[in-house]
Amino acid sequence: MMEVVRRELLPGVWLRSVHTHKFKSSYLSMTFLVPLKQETAAANALIPSVLRRGTAVHPDLESLSAALDQLYGGAIEPVMRKKGESQCVGFLASFLDDAYTLEGEPILERAAALLGELLLKPYTQNGAFCPDYTAGERANLIDRIRAQVNDKRRYALSRLTQLMCREEAFGVDKLGDEASAAALTPRKLWRQYQQLLRTGALELYYCGSASPERVEGAFRAALEGLPQGEERVIPDCEVRLHAVPEPQIMEDRMDVTQGKLALGFRTGGITCWEEEYPALVLCNAIFGATPLSKLFLNVREKRSLCYYASSTLEKMKGLLLVSSGIEFDQYQQAKDEILAQLEAVRRGEIEDWELEGARRTLIGGHLSTLDDQSRLEEFWLGQAAAGLETGVEELAESFRAVTREQVAAAARKLELDTVYFLNGLEG
Repeated sequence: MMEVVRRELLPGVWLRSVHTHKFKSSYLSMTFLVPLKQETAAANALIPSVLRRGTAVHPDLESLSAALDQLYGGAIEPVMRKKGESQCVGFLASFLDDAYTLEGEPILERAAALLGELLLKPYTQNGAFCPDYTAGERANLIDRIRAQVNDKRRYALSRLTQLMCREEAFGVDKLGDEASAAALTPRKLWRQYQQLLRTGALELYYCGSASPERVEGAFRAALEGLPQGEERVIPDCEVRLHAVPEPQIMEDRMDVTQGKLALGFRTGGITCWEEEYPALVLCNAIFGATPLSKLFLNVREKRSLCYYASSTLEKMKGLLLVSSGIEFDQYQQAKDEILAQLEAVRRGEIEDWELEGARRTLIGGHLSTLDDQSRLEEFWLGQAAAGLETGVEELAESFRAVTREQVAAAARKLELDTVYFLNGLEG
């Protein structure tokens, strides 16, 4: 049994406590949600990594590791995520749950205090971040930005969203760009960090056996030095109702052995806030999001046009994205067949086994989130970014009543916006 409580500790600072005895570890996070912008994305991405290098009390990794060892070998990691058009900046932490300590000693308060220390009491030199720490983590960030091209499947989807949303915040990469990262100095980063502390909406999370009241007390004490006074608001997410009049077709060429074909659809305004959302999720599952989907069984298995083919939803942005790997000369056939499978869904040509198989897969997949602390935290962060309080079980239940006609109606709202093809080098 899980009890989920969300409270506002301070203006714009929210705590979600998941009270459960299901796990042997407790899971905590502190996450700022700020608007995703090209000019600040790289700095925000760098901040948690620099903060994790040392604090005023524990000025280096060695002393921080010693502090974590004293908490039964807990772990705190910097993390950067993207939810809708919010850049999510902060830390994830995992510690032994108090119920399993050797002599019943409490860990929660000390763990929350260490998180607060990392967030609010950084190691500084001359009134700014340590130059060595900044330089080292800046180089790591640039490496991560450059390395994104190495995973061609993800890279193609990233390029697709950049092209589809080049005039929208969603088109900005969560890590920022290399030029912006390279220009960051300790003092520039310090100024952005102060801005983050003053204006970022702060989402706190706990999952473990402690009572919500005790969790609230631990986090309040940990955040005692957080600046107050300026408004903290979770960023909105722009939703475009319709695709461009004619689908834009874009191609890049690289030294690759397999082509990557990605198609981006607008959902006609169906997002996680709409009544039709469960039908769209089931539509996506039938179309391309499960091993029983039309893309997998028909485009990949029966016609062998793709090495892989799948689809994903961006629930806050109102996008459905198709990803596939193909032979270079199969571009037109693969594209035509992907669109043909969508047309079949639009016409309601969905077998009973397809509908019920997708429904069972969706419900089972959602309910399995309850058994995984990291997925559960990710789920609730997404709900917080969207301003929703629908729980995992309630969302899973919403799929049970969706009909074939509702799935087809959701599919008919999908409009092709952009086609992206990562081709091989000529010759």
